[in-house]
Amino acid sequence: MTGFLGLNGSGKTTTLRMLLGLTRPTSGAALLGGRPFAELKAPLRHVGAVLEQGIVHPGQSGRAHLRTQAMLAGVGRDRVDELLDQVGLADAARVRAGDYSLGMRQRLAVATALLGSPEVLVLDEPANGLDPEGIAWLRSLLRAHADAGGTVLISSHLLAELAQLIDDAVIIAKGRLRYSGPLTELYGSATGRLRVRGRDPVTLWRAFEEAGAEVAPDDQVLEVDGLSAEDAGEIAFAAGVPIYELSTDLPNLERIFLELAAA
Repeated sequence: MTGFLGLNGSGKTTTLRMLLGLTRPTSGAALLGGRPFAELKAPLRHVGAVLEQGIVHPGQSGRAHLRTQAMLAGVGRDRVDELLDQVGLADAARVRAGDYSLGMRQRLAVATALLGSPEVLVLDEPANGLDPEGIAWLRSLLRAHADAGGTVLISSHLLAELAQLIDDAVIIAKGRLRYSGPLTELYGSATGRLRVRGRDPVTLWRAFEEAGAEVAPDDQVLEVDGLSAEDAGEIAFAAGVPIYELSTDLPNLERIFLELAAA
């Protein structure tokens, strides 16, 4: 499962639209399985997409919308009721889509993407409008799809949530690719920062700097870059300063993303 990250206006949605044949690239090619989307036979059976919310006639019920889309995808009506139950809309199947909440419309969009049982899912901000329960449901659904051998490309601004879900990351900024690879390697490229609190912060500060670390004070806590927790503990012991707190503030996806986007 791959997360597609970029600041607003960086080109995420445009890139996904090019991948799905909705926008023509000025150069290069966007391929799915080595072929342009337009050349796929029965494309809805290969790729399911959620790019924009509310692409449904407000006068249609959720079931009517899915039945219309099922005919286009070449799948049976039994798939419609199966999906309505899967996305939690079985009780609202007869309700006009125009009366759906934002979260319900998003669930309907996900159901539409799943109609053809595609191997590939391309999702642009699929968690918009979902409550915490809905986000947990979406996470479980996408994880199951990926674990079953499917491919998921997901764009989202909910970085903390995305970090719990994806295996790989693609980061773009200012029209350029900043990173593409496993999430674990992205975390590994960033350094953790130590938080140290002791009886004599001034002495600790001097000792850490003499060891080559960069130190920034935060009230009675020192934020230390360039030392491991073991090294910091040994230095404090040698300086004769009791330590009350020593922890590692590990880098998170949001911090790494902002650093790369600003580069």
